[in-house]
Amino acid sequence: MSGAPVPAAMPLPEPILEIARTLEDAGFETWCVGGAVRDWLKGELDKDVDLATAATPDQVQHLFPRTVAVGVRYGTVGVLDRDRALHEVTTFRKDVSTDGRHAVVAYGVSIDEDLARRDFTINALAYHPLRGEWRDPFDGKADLLQREIVRAVGDPVTRFAEDYLRILRMIRFAARFGFTIEPATWQAAQAAALRLSELSAERVRDEWFKGLESAGSVAELVRLWRDVGAAEVWLPELGSEFPLAAQLRPRDAVVLTAGLCRSPATVLRRLRASNAEIARASGTDIPAQEPGSNEAVAVRRWLAAVGEAADDLALLAQYRLGTPPPWAETLTGIRVRGEATSRIQLAVTGDDLRAAGIAAGPELGRLLGKLLDTVLENPGCNSREALLALVRSWR
Repeated sequence: MSGAPVPAAMPLPEPILEIARTLEDAGFETWCVGGAVRDWLKGELDKDVDLATAATPDQVQHLFPRTVAVGVRYGTVGVLDRDRALHEVTTFRKDVSTDGRHAVVAYGVSIDEDLARRDFTINALAYHPLRGEWRDPFDGKADLLQREIVRAVGDPVTRFAEDYLRILRMIRFAARFGFTIEPATWQAAQAAALRLSELSAERVRDEWFKGLESAGSVAELVRLWRDVGAAEVWLPELGSEFPLAAQLRPRDAVVLTAGLCRSPATVLRRLRASNAEIARASGTDIPAQEPGSNEAVAVRRWLAAVGEAADDLALLAQYRLGTPPPWAETLTGIRVRGEATSRIQLAVTGDDLRAAGIAAGPELGRLLGKLLDTVLENPGCNSREALLALVRSWR
């Protein structure tokens, strides 16, 4: 141990304490583990606290009347509290075998053995919710609070071979906290990076999105993905330059991907993103990403051209500049005033034009387009009477 200061008692929600008491009263040692413990030491309070226990999944399900089998195969049971909020309780376990993606686990081990199977020292921490005792067998508190490093538990080559996703988790933690990566851990990650190709696209996507949303510096996240070799495997379209402001919150992972990558829709298809996310990325991948000027007419015409992509493009411009773009105020004003920028917002419909004697077909579409063009120039024209009068004058 390095002599890292012993933290004060961790404040815990009453439902967590009740679950822990039930398990301990039944003779099953129980500890708080996971990200909530780590983050509390960094000054971030998270009510979603995971518990690790000596009880097997069957014993946990027997002790609590309302449970959900969220991951029984891996030892995890969801316990529902009185407000039906779910809390994960996982049996102490060790890995019996692993193929670099999934592990076969065994129960009947101690909390120290459970912590020994975890990825990094900053995650191999435990807090006893009833005794106020800390367990830190790998000096993770000092790595977290003093040395500010990401270091593998035990042999880093072995840790990454157990699950190659840990390479991406390493990057995410380093970028989130602004930590350096311990040299042996970094070298082992670089040596194993090509094995990232064996992971499922969904797991990689989740890590990429989490990294973008949590990184203290997106630029650092991108650098680490490139330098470790992960970008070469999964994100070859990732740009070599970083045109986006690093500190803005909240983060939108789809928009950030669009700003960082060439052909972002291709990237998101590879990562098995949803159809809606792929469509959003496609909408931002256009030449006219910003209005030609800050004038209201130019912004209205831009809105008409980009349609539903407008909000994502505005956010992308803000990420690039680090502040709202100069036309953002104009855009807000157009929306507050309710000015039409699409055919659906016109005060007349196709039915109105047909009632006025316009036959369905190309001519009707041409007239609606001409009416929108007029309204984009002069929003005050957007009334039913004025638009029908225009149609009559054109005919």
